[in-house]
Amino acid sequence: MMKLLIFSVLVGFIAADSCLHCICLHESGCKPIGCHEDVGSLSCGYYQIKWPYYEDCGKPGGPSQDDWKTCADDYTCSTKCVQNYINRYSGDCTGVGACQQMSRLHNGGPNGCHTSATMGYWEAIQKCCGCS
Repeated sequence: MMKLLIFSVLVGFIAADSCLHCICLHESGCKPIGCHEDVGSLSCGYYQIKWPYYEDCGKPGGPSQDDWKTCADDYTCSTKCVQNYINRYSGDCTGVGACQQMSRLHNGGPNGCHTSATMGYWEAIQKCCGCS
């Protein structure tokens, strides 16, 4: 039983890593692309993180807007930000697989799982990773 539990946890981590990688690929080609205007505000770095998203993820790179831009272009920092954000809001996104949660929350914010507008984004990520 313990081996099955450990296997399940490992599979979950691998699936989450695959999902995050697909989000990264979708957003930037998984490259530090700096900041660009997107729907009226800046989106920055590997995951195209906006300032309010950075605030919600706990500002892992520091409190200033310069820290946000630097963090967004640092793979480790920006990945931590995305993970923190997903952990913060995943309780509002039940009844779907982990990757769908990540994708729809990342794309649509805290209510991303409750709006059909995030389904196209989720479908693109799902094609990449084949996850649920």
